[in-house]
Amino acid sequence: MIDRNVRFQSQQHQDRIRRQAHRAGAVDFFNILTGAELLEATEAHLPEHRERLYPPSVTLAMFMKQVLAADRSCQRAVDGWAAQRAVEGLSVQSIRTGGYCQARQRLPLQMVSALTRESGRLLSSRAHRGWRWRGRSVKLADGTGVSMPDSAENQGCYPQPSSQAEGVGFPLARVVGLICLSTGAVLEAAMGAHEGPGHGELQLFRSILAALCAGDVLLADALYCDYFTIATLQAAGVDVVLEQNGARITDFRRGQALGKRDHVVRWPKPRMRPLWMTPQQYATFPEHITVRELKVDGAVLVTTMRDARKVRKTELAELYARRWQVELDIRNIKTTLGMEVLRCLTPQMVEKELWVYLLAYNVIRLLMAQAACEAGVHPRQLSFKHTVQMWSEWTSKMLSANPTRRSEFFRLIAQLSVGNRPGRIEPRARKRRPKSYPWLKVPRAEARRQIRTYGHLLCA
Repeated sequence: MIDRNVRFQSQQHQDRIRRQAHRAGAVDFFNILTGAELLEATEAHLPEHRERLYPPSVTLAMFMKQVLAADRSCQRAVDGWAAQRAVEGLSVQSIRTGGYCQARQRLPLQMVSALTRESGRLLSSRAHRGWRWRGRSVKLADGTGVSMPDSAENQGCYPQPSSQAEGVGFPLARVVGLICLSTGAVLEAAMGAHEGPGHGELQLFRSILAALCAGDVLLADALYCDYFTIATLQAAGVDVVLEQNGARITDFRRGQALGKRDHVVRWPKPRMRPLWMTPQQYATFPEHITVRELKVDGAVLVTTMRDARKVRKTELAELYARRWQVELDIRNIKTTLGMEVLRCLTPQMVEKELWVYLLAYNVIRLLMAQAACEAGVHPRQLSFKHTVQMWSEWTSKMLSANPTRRSEFFRLIAQLSVGNRPGRIEPRARKRRPKSYPWLKVPRAEARRQIRTYGHLLCA
């Protein structure tokens, strides 16, 4: 009898979530998170709340829509919500942003981050075998930086780079993420200050190692190619394919030869214990690890897949070439979605905004994976930006409310594929020149004082 009551209450709770999702125009976003696979995770992290104008489901849907819009202001988000209520015949009580901003602050960070991780895990685990590398799950690791408004709270938590003069720089945070190679989904992320002890890219990466499982393959650049990282992953049953760190000399005359510029060699444990590691942790590492080193296209790769008969040199070279996908994924998140400069004024909201961006990104990846399934292609062949544009237009016309049009929506996503450009090389430089305004080299308040006093900037 008790179990029946619990099930009945759970069903009522889920029905209430779905009703809120529908009221939110959650056909825009939240209905994806209230599908059969993600509803349980959504219900588990949805906080207790009163029936307000902005319950958590509505707030999250609006927040996700806000970060994808060209105009990311809170006023634009509230205006869109008011217009949608008017279309549905509901009363439009107010278009002031205070209630929505307070609702965003009440939105639990744990709920947003948990949904991001669960959506990424679900998408990665459901990837077709043909999308994987030799049937294995390959995960990409890389780091980047994000800027944010120059508020005292943000500066205290994420100080500006030491190379910038006080009062003229912006707070800067470092973000390290783990991305599924097959689907592009974000599986895990960590955020910290850009400078200072304990906030390096490798330190942040070590905090998310639990997202790697036995049987996975880690694909990353030369920064991650150090003894302790490889030894840790090897002990966990995770293989690696990394570029050789420039500080290490590779001598193919040593070790067991497997072929031309291809051998197995033992690396001794570094004699110097890193500052971040305790003596007890240092003692747990083996005195040697055995890795395979191979040279392809002028670069030396390091891997723990040592059997040349099972994994050929050419296969590893082709796999490492796909590491570039993580650069494209970061560009999609920072440039296409606009996460390069966050907008919130406090560290708590900055972190929440980051996870909302990653959740919105994963939702787009879910749509791309579904479209790829129906079209019989690989998700990496589809255009991320086109999917964002199609989703924005489709929802703005209220077409997503009609489930019979869903197949047409996925067909339109799959129609546009990205170009196949093997070995593409482009300069990281801009051709169009910026406007010839001088740099602001003093705090803005001082600049205003100079203009009021002298009629111009003295530092210009």
